[in-house]
Amino acid sequence: MAEPNSRPAVPLVLSGIALLLAGGAAGFTFGRSGGTTDKAAVETVVREYILAHPEILPEAMENLRKRETNKQITATGDKLEVPFPGAVMGNPNGTVTLVEFTDFACTYCRQSLADVDALIAANPDLKIVIRELPIIAPTSPDAARWGLAAAEQGKYPEFHKAMFAAGRTDALSIEAAARAAGLDLDRARKFIDDPRVKAELASNLELARQLGIDGTPSWVVGEQLLSGAVGKDVLGKAIAEARKR
Repeated sequence: MAEPNSRPAVPLVLSGIALLLAGGAAGFTFGRSGGTTDKAAVETVVREYILAHPEILPEAMENLRKRETNKQITATGDKLEVPFPGAVMGNPNGTVTLVEFTDFACTYCRQSLADVDALIAANPDLKIVIRELPIIAPTSPDAARWGLAAAEQGKYPEFHKAMFAAGRTDALSIEAAARAAGLDLDRARKFIDDPRVKAELASNLELARQLGIDGTPSWVVGEQLLSGAVGKDVLGKAIAEARKR
């Protein structure tokens, strides 16, 4: 599992902190000197302040990370939370939305399935939008297309669980999962070639790129982006925070 590349590099964060502090220090110098600013003096003030208060760095880094994440999420507009028709788990009309980027070949996604079930049970207002992100195995795209075919037939949750129970994404496992989910196989085979399927997978890849996501599972809820099998407690806390917005 690859971690999303969404955290600013430490040097960049420190530069941002320095600029913020420099702005404050420059204002102070401006007020004292009647309009002139001694650049060296400002840099000295900033350096001395950071050295004297190193405890501000982790908090500042976290605040900057949250700000950048929020910008990334906001930039996606409504696309992120609007599901491919039927690719939803939990309450389709829920008022709180959790977006999951997932791959049927992802071990961590499979491990998270029990957490997702627990979250659905504990949050009747939770809508989980599934975004297929087939990036792990050569057979991942085939499984993702069948997942969308299951969504088109209104049987996405059943197929989702059957695929992860199989633990493989080869052709035989995909067909077995489709049968277990009760899909009309002929209808599904026709639908996987529908242009809407190709467009959806391309859209998901673009959304992932915009958000800095390069691994699964990845989760977006409210203003938070979480990566990996973070567990139901972390996700539950994020859901509760999003509900307050």
